[in-house]
Amino acid sequence: MKIAITQVKQATVVTLEGDLDASTSAEAQAQILPLAESGAEIALDMSRVPYMSSAGLRMLLATYRAIAGKGGKVVLVGLSSDLQDTMSLTGFLEFFTHCDTLDAGLAALA
Repeated sequence: MKIAITQVKQATVVTLEGDLDASTSAEAQAQILPLAESGAEIALDMSRVPYMSSAGLRMLLATYRAIAGKGGKVVLVGLSSDLQDTMSLTGFLEFFTHCDTLDAGLAALA
C-alpha cells in the first residue's frame, strides 16, 4: 500500500494505492488518524484501491468517526463500482459523501 498526503487549498488529500486489507489497513489508519484535527476536511482518494476487505471497511469507519467527532468532514473519491457495491450492501456507504472525481470531492468539502 502506498499512501500520499497532500494539501489542496483547505483540504487534505490522502491518496491510497493498493489493496486495503488486514495487512495494510493498520498502516493506513496510523497515517490518516493524526489528520483528524478539529474542523479537518479530508478527501480519501480511493481510485487506485482495487480491493478492500472488512479490515479496510473498519479502518474507514474509524476514520469517519474520528474526523466527524471533531467537527470535520471526510469524502471518499473514486470508488470503483465493486467497492461501492460492497460498501452499500454493508451500510458503510451511508456514512460517507462519495464523489467520482477529486475535483467533485473537493467541491463537496467546501
